Amino acid sequence: MTKNLTATYQDVRADLLAGREIALLDVREEDPHAQAHPLFAANLPFGRIELDAYTKLPRRDVCIVTLDGGEGLAEPAAARLRQLGYLDVAVLAGGVDGWRDAGGELFRDVNVPSKSFGELVEEQRHTPSLSAPEVQALIDGGDNIVILDARRYDEYQTMSIPGSYSVPGAELALRARELAPDPATRIIVNCAGRTRSIIGTQSLINAGVPNPVSALRNGTIGWTLAGQKLAHGQSRTYPPATQANQRQAALDARALADRAGVLRVAHEGLAQLIAEAGRTTYLLDVRSPAEFADGRLPGFRSAPGGQLVQETEQFAPVRGARFVLADTDGVRANLTAHWLRQMNHEVYVLDGAQAQHFNVTTPWSADLPPHAPVEEIDPATLARWLDDDADGTVVLDFTSGVNHVKRHIPGAWFALRSDLQAALARLPTGAKRYVLTCGSSLLARYAAADVQALTDLPVVVLAGGTTAWADAGLPVESGEQRLASPLIDRYRRPYEGTDNRAEAMQAYLDWEFGLVAQLGRDGTHGFHVV
Repeated sequence: MTKNLTATYQDVRADLLAGREIALLDVREEDPHAQAHPLFAANLPFGRIELDAYTKLPRRDVCIVTLDGGEGLAEPAAARLRQLGYLDVAVLAGGVDGWRDAGGELFRDVNVPSKSFGELVEEQRHTPSLSAPEVQALIDGGDNIVILDARRYDEYQTMSIPGSYSVPGAELALRARELAPDPATRIIVNCAGRTRSIIGTQSLINAGVPNPVSALRNGTIGWTLAGQKLAHGQSRTYPPATQANQRQAALDARALADRAGVLRVAHEGLAQLIAEAGRTTYLLDVRSPAEFADGRLPGFRSAPGGQLVQETEQFAPVRGARFVLADTDGVRANLTAHWLRQMNHEVYVLDGAQAQHFNVTTPWSADLPPHAPVEEIDPATLARWLDDDADGTVVLDFTSGVNHVKRHIPGAWFALRSDLQAALARLPTGAKRYVLTCGSSLLARYAAADVQALTDLPVVVLAGGTTAWADAGLPVESGEQRLASPLIDRYRRPYEGTDNRAEAMQAYLDWEFGLVAQLGRDGTHGFHVV
């Protein structure tokens, strides 16, 4: 694409079909993004650009196209990206409406490429599944079964099938033989809805696990709609893999990756791959977060395999980029890679990686741009100001809406950078100063210049953020008492939490059933199922 300030639907579609690198970025908050967006539009909210850009868009000359739904965010987002050093940034002509009016297909929800792909896998491979009542009957009858929950551990703990084990996606092929050593044991894989159940089940089938394997049809949503009770707070997880089982799983996973067309790179060839001009290369460690924290490879960041397949565009928003995946066992990287290759990504597995190579033990941190100079105060100073003149000191909290509702400084107002001018207008009059915070004040430091540009009042940042305030033993409160901005920074999934309405859950399933038809109408995906 030429370096114009505006890109049309036809421009973007041509790049997608040709496989050229392009980052189509929806810069709205997550909830409006989830209402309608192009298939490969990755959500990168305007307010988080400085925090995420250098990690998610590592090549400064990559083609970037920003879009919104008429909120006026695409242009300032493009300008901010140019300020950060990106050279080829355009705005989608007409935004979401322009895409639709030009004949483009619009999709709802989040992580749509992965969910659409999962539905395509089930349609083409006829992935076996059992309904919730059928699984309940097996449990009641004392049948020889084991239920493996393919979601993140925190999701499993919130709500799960009684008696199930937490085995997040990429761990399945490595751990299944430990939890079902008898080949006659039926393995049932579940998630909250459909995608991770389907992909997890098909992973075990593709990897040659000898057991009969079925997905729990419609996951915990189907379980709930059938009137069956979920468990809460379960903590069952997988044991370590034996050498024999790991060796067999590694052979099976490598053969599977080879069949899918996954490429390989040795340690000595990695630097050359990374240095190649004109290509974006994502270096991703697909092991568990705990393993990553214990020791990692230089330059790699954590992307647990199951979540990488489920949330690909969030980890790697540049469509047409390439991936290098690493693990210590030869199972998880190959299994993850075989799915990403079918999703039309160029994928390498780092060959020959040994446990001793994962020797970087300092915490991973994102590459961040500098922020404008800002005055900072400590929690004790803020506490004194609030005690002396609570009305004169207005605290603005730029953390996520979920975190704000869970815990915030008493009297703090929730605000979004994407809604900043309107948020300031909603605050009570009489303020003498603004104090900015978030969880760590990392985002607050970037927001300070934006706030200062809209007010003559002093603007300072709470050093260490709300975490430092709480660590100092100062009081916090919860709830939605003071919202200067609406809670739209996160889309509430119909399968999250324990208070979901049956109509919303059924509507979500109906939406998933229609994704394959939408893929056909869109025509840009290039997915192929082996």
